[in-house]
Amino acid sequence: MRDIAGMSVLITGGGSGLGEGTARHFAKRGAKVTISGRRRNKIEAVAKSIGPSCHFVEGDVTNADDRARLVTEAVQHGGGLHVLVNNAGNMYRGALVELEEQKLLDVFNSNVVSAMLLTGLAVPHLAKTQGAIAFIGSVHTRRAYPGASPYAATKGAIEVLTRVLAAELGSQKIRVNCVVPGAVFTEINQRAGLLDHEAARKRLEAMASSHVLGRIGTEEEIAEAIAYLTCAEWTTGAVLEVDGGLGLGLSPG
Repeated sequence: MRDIAGMSVLITGGGSGLGEGTARHFAKRGAKVTISGRRRNKIEAVAKSIGPSCHFVEGDVTNADDRARLVTEAVQHGGGLHVLVNNAGNMYRGALVELEEQKLLDVFNSNVVSAMLLTGLAVPHLAKTQGAIAFIGSVHTRRAYPGASPYAATKGAIEVLTRVLAAELGSQKIRVNCVVPGAVFTEINQRAGLLDHEAARKRLEAMASSHVLGRIGTEEEIAEAIAYLTCAEWTTGAVLEVDGGLGLGLSPG
C-alpha cells in the first residue's frame, strides 16, 4: 500500500459533499490537495478551513481552458500529480418522453465527457508518479429508479470507462478504479434545482431502511474507499460498491 502523505491529489467538485469529504480525508493524512468547483465561495471556504495543504481553483470542468488550468495548478501546488478524483457531476431527471436533448447532452458532458478529457490531460503527470484515477459511480446502476435514466446512463458509462481506461493505462502503471456509493447526503439534487436542502435530506434519510445496514452513508466512508483504491498498488479496473447494502435490493420480510 502506498502512503498518502506527500501525495498530490486533484479533486473535482470539491466544494461540498463527497469532494469536500475526500479533500479533508487526504489532507488530514498529509496530502497536498487541489480542489475545483464553479462556486468560488464554496471551494474557497473549504480550502481555508482545511489549511495551506489545500489549494482551490475556481473553474468549470466542462470548459477546456479551466481543465488545463486545473491540472497545471494541481501540479504546481503538489509538485507533481499522484491522484485524480473525478467527482464533479450534475443531475438530470425526467420521464423518457419528456427529456430535452440539450439537457441530456449537458449531463453527459459534465459527468462523462469532461471527466474523460480532464483525465487525458492528467495522464502524462500520473505516468511520472505511477499514480491513480478514481471515478465516482452510483447505485443507480444497481437499482432502477424511474425518471433517473439520464443520470443512471452517465454512471453506467463511468463504470465501463473505468475498466477500459484501466486496460489502456496499465502499461504506464496508472491504476483506474471506481467507487459506487449508496445514499450519502450531498448537494447534487439541490444544485440541479430538483429539491431544496431540507427535502433532499428527508428523501435520503427515508432511504435508510433500504440499506442492509439500516442507515445512509457518510462522506468519510466514501473517502476511505477512494483512499484505499488510490493506495492499493495491485488494484485496477475495480468497481467497489460502498453502499451499505443498498444495491442488494433488500426486500421486506
